[in-house]
Amino acid sequence: MKERQKKILSGFGGRGDRIISNLVRSVSMIGILIMLFILGFLVVNGMPVLKESSISEIFLSRDWYPVEEPPALGMLPLIAGTLSATLLSSLIALPIAIALAIFTAEIAPRRLRSIFKVLMELLGFLPSIVLGFLGMMVLAPWMQETLNIASGLNLLNASILLGFLVIPVVASLSEEALSSVPRELRDASYALGATRWETVRRVVIPHALSGITAASLLGVMRALGETMVVLMAAGGAAIIPLMLTDPVRPLTATIAAEMGETPVGSTHYHALFFAGLILLAVTLAINLASFYIERRKR
Repeated sequence: MKERQKKILSGFGGRGDRIISNLVRSVSMIGILIMLFILGFLVVNGMPVLKESSISEIFLSRDWYPVEEPPALGMLPLIAGTLSATLLSSLIALPIAIALAIFTAEIAPRRLRSIFKVLMELLGFLPSIVLGFLGMMVLAPWMQETLNIASGLNLLNASILLGFLVIPVVASLSEEALSSVPRELRDASYALGATRWETVRRVVIPHALSGITAASLLGVMRALGETMVVLMAAGGAAIIPLMLTDPVRPLTATIAAEMGETPVGSTHYHALFFAGLILLAVTLAINLASFYIERRKR
């Protein structure tokens, strides 16, 4: 009787495992097909712009006037605005996020640690349009009056707001990387006479460094793909920024602002899809770098 029950249970478990395995495989294939469809859609609609403009003009020209005749499709100011906003927001957010992660994982009392985790999660769910609205109505007038500049909608404004979006992503993932370091390593360090800070600096952080790096790359990718904040707070000028208070127009803001009024099939239409293709390529490169670093961690 017991052997019969074991056979029934084993058979049920085998069928259950196969069902779950097939379900996971099917969902994965659907996800891959969706990604290939998006990539193909961008390629089909973006590559025709090369019939009207050369690669060198797109990447090196500073003139973005897509509705003129002939259209000027220089995306260098747009790319420069994207990279400058991403870099500056990362410089602002990453040190703060990593410091918060270290404090939460290694220093804060258990009760305060749980409060910090909840606050970081809530900040991560904050809609970007709310941040953009605060940047327009609160931060921009304050910057304009305090810094005595023509407009508070500029690179610095957008980068500060992007930093608020990056901090919870990097802090949460970095805290998980720090918490995953075995407790035995900390105990061994304390047994050798190291202080808490020496243990964190020389033992915990080196062992969690790959996870922190992967979290930082994901945060950079979050800033790179943000639309509403840069659309509302960056100023919208297609120029190469030379100062922190210069207005910028990143690729995401350009696509969001111009796609709705662009005739389908026009050169301007294909140029916006090509801009999306550039964003996808950069995001994919960062994602692959993060995946590679995470694999090295394992």
